[in-house]
This record gives sequence, structure tokens and C-alpha cells, in this order.
Amino acid sequence: MGNVDWERVAVLISVIVPSVILHEVSHGFVANLFGDDTAKRAGRLTLNPLAHIDPFGTVLLPLLLSLSGVGAFGYAKPVPVNVSKLRNPRQHSLYVSLAGPLVNIALAVVAGLLLRTTYRDDFVRVFFNVDQLPLVPQLLFWLGFMNVILAVFNLLPIPPLDGSAFVERLLPTRWWPTWLKFRQYGFGILLLLVFVIPGALDKVFDPALRQWVRLL
Repeated sequence: MGNVDWERVAVLISVIVPSVILHEVSHGFVANLFGDDTAKRAGRLTLNPLAHIDPFGTVLLPLLLSLSGVGAFGYAKPVPVNVSKLRNPRQHSLYVSLAGPLVNIALAVVAGLLLRTTYRDDFVRVFFNVDQLPLVPQLLFWLGFMNVILAVFNLLPIPPLDGSAFVERLLPTRWWPTWLKFRQYGFGILLLLVFVIPGALDKVFDPALRQWVRLL
């Protein structure tokens, strides 16, 4: 613990928490637009972090993994959505799922454009040595970087991630029984990718991060 860069930790938390909250709120907001007010009635269309904390996924799991030295992985409490209340469940559920990643992409683009324009001189001067940047451009860099990661990760076509909505939208009816069996193992597959074969995720993240760096 003595080797932990607490300043870096504070910066990362300050960009990850609002990014995850906006991601989750966007699901409920879009669902509400299309007729499902479940999240609204549950008090989840709020930016208050306490409303989105899952005791295990947001606190205990990341803490245990961090202390074990294998890295950190966690999740916020999913915003409740009742697909049957959507006006066009099959189509609108796809829009609800994509809302979160699209918010992350928008945040990454805005952060990148601000770095490229308002803080370009600071950024070029340190040659990507981010820790030497003043606080605001440093926050913007990590805001963009982490939102690229969040967007790409959530677009993976693995349940319960948002990208699985593409599969469910296009899947022929006769394949649904097989898909439903696969869904129950989705979270285990995610943990396997993150902690056992992370190189597989690197191949997904790297092209997206390279495109974002080109924006800078």
C-alpha cells in the first residue's frame, strides 16, 4: 500500500465515478423516453453516487481484488428497465442498451477535443507524460481514456454487457434457447477475460485507444 500513487488514484476515481453514473442514468433516461418509467420511479435518474452503489460490485469486489494485487474490477448497480413497458420492446431495448456506451463515447470525444484545443500546448510540451500535466488537462486525459475503455468494454457482445443487445436484436428465434443458456455464464466469462486472458481485451481496447490518441 505504501507504493500506491494516491494522487493518481484520486484522479482516476474522480473521472470514473461520474462517467459510470452518467452511463447508468442514460439507460434509465432513454427507457423513460420510450415509455418505461421504472428507473424514474425507483429514484435512479439521479447523479447522486449513493443511488448507484452496489455493495458487492462497487465496494467489496474492487477492494478485495485490489488488495490481492490482481487489479481492480467492479460495477455499479444496474438501472432497472422493464422491457415489456417500452412502446416497441424489441427495438427500443436496443436503444436503451446503447445509450450508456454512446454517453461514454461522447465524453471521450469532448475530453479529446478540449485537450487538442484549449490545452494543446500543455499536452504537447510533456510528450504524453500525463502526470506532469496541470490538474485540469490531466483530468481531461483520464476522462477521455477511461471513457474509451468503458465504451469498448460495455459494447462487448457478452451478457450482461450492453453489446449483447445487438446479439439479442439480430438473433433468430430458433437460437434463443442456446443463447439463454449462454447468458447465465456471461459474468464468469467476463472475469475470465479480465483476469486470466487480459491480452484478449488488449486487442479490443488498443485500436479504439489509438483512434482516440489520433484525435489528440
